[in-house]
Amino acid sequence: MTVHFVGSGPGAADLLTLRAVNLLRTAPVVLYAGTYLDAEILAHCQGDAELIDTQHLDLDQITAHLVDADRRGHDAVRLCSGDPSLYSALTEQTRRLDAAGVAWDVTPGVPAYAAAAATLGAELTVPELVQSVVLTRTQARSTSMPDTEALARVAGLQASVVLHLAITRIRVLAAELSETYGPDCPAAVVAFASRPNQIVLRGTLADIADQTEAAGLKHTAVILVGRALGVRDTPDVACSHLYDPARDRLT
Repeated sequence: MTVHFVGSGPGAADLLTLRAVNLLRTAPVVLYAGTYLDAEILAHCQGDAELIDTQHLDLDQITAHLVDADRRGHDAVRLCSGDPSLYSALTEQTRRLDAAGVAWDVTPGVPAYAAAAATLGAELTVPELVQSVVLTRTQARSTSMPDTEALARVAGLQASVVLHLAITRIRVLAAELSETYGPDCPAAVVAFASRPNQIVLRGTLADIADQTEAAGLKHTAVILVGRALGVRDTPDVACSHLYDPARDRLT
């Protein structure tokens, strides 16, 4: 038997991968976080599947359900919001499953930052402007951050920055990033990306906190910051070498 960690994507049921849908259609047991999940995703499950909402469970309780499914001879799907490679507690869960002798695998999903960028129509890497993307979070009432990943250090890269799990601290974060990026740097917030109740806010580091607080956003949102977000307003944007008309294509 196998526990399948499946990326459920940013929320929309039609952004699941084909592999994810096939696993949901056949899994006798499905664990999901109700806070972050579009109910239509669960419509892919078989009618008699055992559905377990994990939003009020701790890690040991979640693991117990997965191990119990295995002991009963059932495969199980553990739905993760976005992609399991980011902030999914995959490491903690799989270590516990290894200790219990339970087999597992991982199916990727569309990450929230990619859905947010798609909604904005933004490319986060633009030739000669920015070529790196930093996916990070900040510390509030949560696990501590390594000193080497302090936001001031991250900002020093001048990369496109995507902040997860940070929407309630956006005023402090915008002020901190303004010291390096400048208050006129483009910024955006996308909440519930890809869902019917999606909210998109566009502005700069000077005003994005005001917009966010006015919208009453408290969770399920990502913050994007960087000059790449305003590139369509920038004249003479460089072409990538791959597509540059001046490139010698005979060699």
